[in-house]
Amino acid sequence: MDKKRIRNDLILLASILLAALAAWGVLKLAQRPGKYVVVEIDGKTSAVYPLDTDLRLDIKTEGGHVNTLVISEGRAYVESADCPDKLCVKQRAISRTGETVICLPHKLVIRIAGEGGVDTVS
Repeated sequence: MDKKRIRNDLILLASILLAALAAWGVLKLAQRPGKYVVVEIDGKTSAVYPLDTDLRLDIKTEGGHVNTLVISEGRAYVESADCPDKLCVKQRAISRTGETVICLPHKLVIRIAGEGGVDTVS
């Protein structure tokens, strides 16, 4: 009886892993290369930049905080920040619609949008 239970558990585990892998694949295939970098501060769009133009700029938020945004080779990332945890700096570069880099202490969201600057994935 124990062997049958273990076999059934393994089948269930394999089925769950296969379903998760299929869902991840569908989500990755649905993402498209982005066209724009949208900078939002405290929930409001403050700037939109083309993803195909190399750029380096300091984004100033409330309280005089600064994050350095770099757009290079069709990818965007935060190079430096004066927040305590620096999680936004540790995030990987983004380039596909729906991807984001977030700095919670500064209420800053950098996201990639597609055609027309409107993101179809929320």
